[in-house]
Amino acid sequence: MVFSSLIFLFRFLPLTLLAYYLAPRKGRNLVLFLASLVFYAWGEPVYVALILFSTMVDYTTGRLAGYYRERGRRRQAGAAVFVSAVMNLSLLFFFKYADFFLQTLHTVTGLEVPPLGLPLPIGISFYTFQTMSYTIDVYRGDAKVQKNLVTFGAYVALFPQLVAGPIVRYQSVASQLVSRRESIESFFSGMVRFCAGIGKKVLIANQIGAVWTEIAAMGAGELTSAGAWIGCAAFSLQIYFDFSGYSDMAIGLGKMFGFTFPENFRYPYESKSITEFWRRWHISLGTWFREYVYIPLGGNRKGTLRQMLNLAVVWFLTGLWHGAYWSFVLWGLYYGALLVMEKFFLLRVLERLPGWCRSLYTVLLTMAGWCLFSCQDMRDSAAYLRAFLFRSDAGLFCRQDAYLLRSNAGLFLLALVGCTSLAKRIVLASLPGGTQKRQAARDAAGIVYAVAVFAASLVMLVNASYNPFLYFRF
Repeated sequence: MVFSSLIFLFRFLPLTLLAYYLAPRKGRNLVLFLASLVFYAWGEPVYVALILFSTMVDYTTGRLAGYYRERGRRRQAGAAVFVSAVMNLSLLFFFKYADFFLQTLHTVTGLEVPPLGLPLPIGISFYTFQTMSYTIDVYRGDAKVQKNLVTFGAYVALFPQLVAGPIVRYQSVASQLVSRRESIESFFSGMVRFCAGIGKKVLIANQIGAVWTEIAAMGAGELTSAGAWIGCAAFSLQIYFDFSGYSDMAIGLGKMFGFTFPENFRYPYESKSITEFWRRWHISLGTWFREYVYIPLGGNRKGTLRQMLNLAVVWFLTGLWHGAYWSFVLWGLYYGALLVMEKFFLLRVLERLPGWCRSLYTVLLTMAGWCLFSCQDMRDSAAYLRAFLFRSDAGLFCRQDAYLLRSNAGLFLLALVGCTSLAKRIVLASLPGGTQKRQAARDAAGIVYAVAVFAASLVMLVNASYNPFLYFRF
């Protein structure tokens, strides 16, 4: 089940909200837990057992880590965290990376091992990181032990952000799980945010994604350079509106149930360096790797060479986290190399350049990165990148390119404006002065915007045949 589906919008969500607000306050976590299991089971009933198993593992190891930490037995507490990490990462490896490992083993050694062919449990990369953060936070003393199994289960399986984030660390919602207070204002704000997200997804990501699908179907080796640029622009915009739209819907749904989730995107295509881009793109993933990998490895505290190694490890894992393909690993190492160069000398060079030069530099390097990311096969990635760098065997431009540009010019313009803060700044500047009048105008504008976007999205969804979520496969 996806958020941008009619069954979610008109059956699952209304029924869940009704049950949630009719339930006594002490029973609302149970409603969320059960509803989340139904949501997850809708697509893959078998894997409900997997998420329940992960819940039990981390609930138990978290209790043990807290118990031993309170008694000053750090070694035993660390052992509980180790068990949690091994169990979670083993499940992630088995379901997501086993075939990747077997294929690599065959390539290196020639050993014939049949692939397992297991379907990837939706959202396993997200909820694995969430459950691991809980036991680690308990061990560090950053979070209290959660002794209520239902409450902990609601955190792990919470359907608004279960399958594609943002990655919510336990310490950031621990108090909300126990004593959140819902309000009309928060509910209204959540609905507006949800509608903004569904608009991004249905009205922009799906439409521009169809352009990318058409270009990708041609084959990387058959693309002209112009075709490669059009396709890369389409994919860059699709993945932003797809993922940020999902994050907006997740954050909006959280508000409707009384939660405040962390922001996951802050107009990343406005960045003026790759360093800034990764502070604005998929913020929750970057925060997770910084807190639980980069800093524990030593961060920048053990000299330049060690810092470079730590960054390389983090970005290798970041690439691998996105998928079990070498193209994703190369994409992660590509960004790791860029960030190392910026950290040690390139940022000082960029600071001397005008803003538009820095923006152009960031956009071009980001698009080159999406050329690697968009293809799962390394040969396709290389062929696409060659075309992108004006080295295509098919030439620079063809009639098909001209047709795609003409027929989708308005869509590209809408997407380019929508991925920046320009429209938001124009609207805010046009609101009347005075705190009360300004807030009233913002509320009215929010209602009009939400109704219009939701209505337009419904029109598109009624006959939609193309409605994927890219990050479900991660």
